[in-house]
Amino acid sequence: MSGGTEIPVRVTKVTPVAERIKRFRFERLDGRPMPYFSGGAHVVVSMNDEGHMRRNAYSLMSPPQDCSAYEISVLHVENSRGGSTFMHEKVREGDEMKVSYPVNLFQPDWRARKHLMIAGGIGITPFIAMMEQFSREGANFELHYAVRSHDRGAYCRELVDRYSSHRVKIYCDAESDFIPVARLLDSQPLGTHLYVCGPSGMIDGVLRAGLEAGWPEQNLHSERFLSSQPGKPFNVELLRSEKTVHVGHHESMLEAIEAAGVDAPFLCRGGACGQCETAVAACEGRLLHHDVYLSDEEKASGRKVMICVSRFEGNRLSLDL
Repeated sequence: MSGGTEIPVRVTKVTPVAERIKRFRFERLDGRPMPYFSGGAHVVVSMNDEGHMRRNAYSLMSPPQDCSAYEISVLHVENSRGGSTFMHEKVREGDEMKVSYPVNLFQPDWRARKHLMIAGGIGITPFIAMMEQFSREGANFELHYAVRSHDRGAYCRELVDRYSSHRVKIYCDAESDFIPVARLLDSQPLGTHLYVCGPSGMIDGVLRAGLEAGWPEQNLHSERFLSSQPGKPFNVELLRSEKTVHVGHHESMLEAIEAAGVDAPFLCRGGACGQCETAVAACEGRLLHHDVYLSDEEKASGRKVMICVSRFEGNRLSLDL
């Protein structure tokens, strides 16, 4: 796989932490320490689902200084394409799996005078490792965490107990208690950096509010892992590989290309990192761009596509792959 070397691991603990959320602990089969990572990093978990290989990216939430294991939390997504359902329904303690080496697309900016974090739902996971690192480094930080309901809020009590209600604020949609984004943005000291992770609508709203409030763009950081959306099946021609691959209703181009035995590049599999950017040699139809990496101009040009999340409708699509 082009996402990097994989690490054989054993699932040593599976813990339900909230409604539809489980935590998984992975330890290396060879007993060696896990590679070091920094807060905000993710790994890609490979899942062999009866011969069908699924690969999903998950943020690492274990303490970065603890190399004995990696831990992730997985939300059982409604209308799951298979990955979260596999993790929740088929993975058991003792199972052997593989994870990628860690990649960080959501690095804290250590020049910041203060780190302001805004999380929604399962978007809390990268911030758990970040806060551990901020705390060890003596950095000034603050978390505002919105949950749909208290039974679906993972780690609320643990985070308040560890970092105090002064640093960790919890908001509950079911109680009409929402994060006061505008007030927060207006009350921060110069040099503050903002980090947001959660549903796409929340991320867009927070980033837009930051820009409208006059925050420098370089002080606004976000992470989102998108999933490939279902759509009409289509064929894609791979020129260098001399193959034509069928992409089904519920699979991504990347998944179909991998299943055909072609080693395609990736890091996040969520339309954010740019690693799977592929040149379009011919396009008779319409590319459906679902990534957040390409600019509007690049999408309009029709010369590039992110094969991890994007789709196609039309007569012919040829890629330089």
